[in-house]
Amino acid sequence: MRAVRLTIENFRGVKQATIILPKHGVLIGDNNTGKTTILEALDLALGPDRLNRRPPIDEHDFFRGLYTFSSDVAAGEDEDDVADDQGTHPLTVEAESKEEAPKIEIEVTVADLNEEQKGTFADYIEFWDSVTNTLYDSPNPTGVDADNITESLRITFHGWYDVEEDDFEGKSYFTRSLTESDRPDLFSRRHKQVCGFLYLRTHRTGTRALSLERGSLLDIILRLKEVRPQMWEATLGTLSDMPVASDPGLGVSPVLESINTALKKYVPKEWGVEPHLKVSNLTREHLRKVITAFIATGEGEHAAPFYRQGTGTINMLVLAMLSQIAEDKQNVIFAMEEPETAIPPYAQKRIVHEIRDLASQTLFTSHSPYVLEEFSIEETMVLARDADGILTRKTISLPDNVKLKRYRQEFRTRFCEGLLARRVLIAEGATETSAFPVACRRLAELRPDTYSSLEALGVCVVDADGESNIPGVAQLYREIGKNTFAVCDKQEAGNMSLIQDQVELLLMHGEKGFEDMVLKGASDAALKRFANQIDWPQHLAQKYPDLEERAEEALADYFARSKANWGIADFLAQCSEDEIPDWLKSACQKISHYCTLDIESFRLLWGDPVADDEDDAPAGPGSNPEDGTDGSD
Repeated sequence: MRAVRLTIENFRGVKQATIILPKHGVLIGDNNTGKTTILEALDLALGPDRLNRRPPIDEHDFFRGLYTFSSDVAAGEDEDDVADDQGTHPLTVEAESKEEAPKIEIEVTVADLNEEQKGTFADYIEFWDSVTNTLYDSPNPTGVDADNITESLRITFHGWYDVEEDDFEGKSYFTRSLTESDRPDLFSRRHKQVCGFLYLRTHRTGTRALSLERGSLLDIILRLKEVRPQMWEATLGTLSDMPVASDPGLGVSPVLESINTALKKYVPKEWGVEPHLKVSNLTREHLRKVITAFIATGEGEHAAPFYRQGTGTINMLVLAMLSQIAEDKQNVIFAMEEPETAIPPYAQKRIVHEIRDLASQTLFTSHSPYVLEEFSIEETMVLARDADGILTRKTISLPDNVKLKRYRQEFRTRFCEGLLARRVLIAEGATETSAFPVACRRLAELRPDTYSSLEALGVCVVDADGESNIPGVAQLYREIGKNTFAVCDKQEAGNMSLIQDQVELLLMHGEKGFEDMVLKGASDAALKRFANQIDWPQHLAQKYPDLEERAEEALADYFARSKANWGIADFLAQCSEDEIPDWLKSACQKISHYCTLDIESFRLLWGDPVADDEDDAPAGPGSNPEDGTDGSD
């Protein structure tokens, strides 16, 4: 069994989404893209315990918080006036015009049903075509015998605000009953248990995992194994007979006796007196809450409650118990957020493979390269959500100059960070990759009102390893919905055109090398100061005995030999604003403005974002000393 298609409407940050799900996959993307929303949507439709919460949803589960419509529009006022005057969102107006309040709607299509599921859901069975990823609705009945056609089931969750009850409601239904019968049939908790959906969220406190409370993980495992602990009577009897502070030497029992004597002055003995202490409330329900498993804290004999263990240990404990549930059910969908939380890399990989072996379908979210590299390109689901709340899944397509072997070999060092970011700056080589972020960070420290670090802008830097690779690497990220930028040396016309086709913002200086641009643009004082700070290699120290006089020449040699050792980055990190080359200051401002301003405002300041910097275009704020600006805009 596996979920093959998920449709979401008006849930959290998603206005609309239709996602095809793989058998095993990992959801990736920048924060607040919609990864958790997808898993929470599956839990609402399939999770056996989610709807037991009261209420199952709240105001913040509705897209942009809109769960009802304005009474003013319903009373007949002009919709445009209400939207303009009161700030009513267009979605509200649209819902009101249809006399229907916004509703959360989630539909899950489940395929590859086992025999038990086919028998249980026989009245609602449909057929799924795994080639076209659509329901099979051909009038030819023999077509269902094809290998790519399998039995499937659709489940729909509806969530809404009940005006009369002034509360929120949510229920799951068999989708076919919503359209084919007068009365929709509920997809009940018993039905959900037949399907089996396990969801391990990011916050795994484990406070109830190894308790015997109803619904705890241990309680679920015992029920699955049909184990009924015959322990309550014996335990209650033992606790009842256990004396507490009965020794008069402790001083407690004399106090209780004096209280008892005082009571007898006011009430007859038939009322019941004789206060004394016991260790529990002596009910099964109380025992369920207080009985807790203890775990050894090390190699010694000392043990502590399981929930007082380290974060990583608790995470693994909860995961182990859910794995036990999955193994006993043998046909479950297992969803897990960030398996890397407090877990070392080797354990992250083990978790992924163990769960894939246990469950019929596994869905992860992750920010860890060690987890992501365990999934193929087809299993990696890159999510993108636009300003209107439309969530889509992007497919990774490798360009011609990025072979699969290279992608896998350099995944951690070159490609992973870009997949997880919203904005990607493609750098020509190692020098630009190390030095440009340092320049932005240094300028942001010196003038935070004018500059921003790349980290603050949500921009990651990817080394293209050569100017000819920039177009292909940029294309890879552009096609999965990332904002792509490039920083490079002066390019010949053909390659520059290829780069311009793939990036939104081109930062290109006029020198043949990044080192040349820095050396020509930096101040002499900064060069001489840095020359006196570094530990020179012996051969260069012998070549340039008069470093003070030949600082630029010596540093050119030093930078050429230290491309992979952060030579230029170290130099820029110790410069003042006036000592940093003008092109770098302009480029740092330009990328900051592109990320924070609308495109028209950017064009007014800088012109075409992919034009050659030497073209006739505005040079940016503060470029003209006579315009009265200081660059802070």
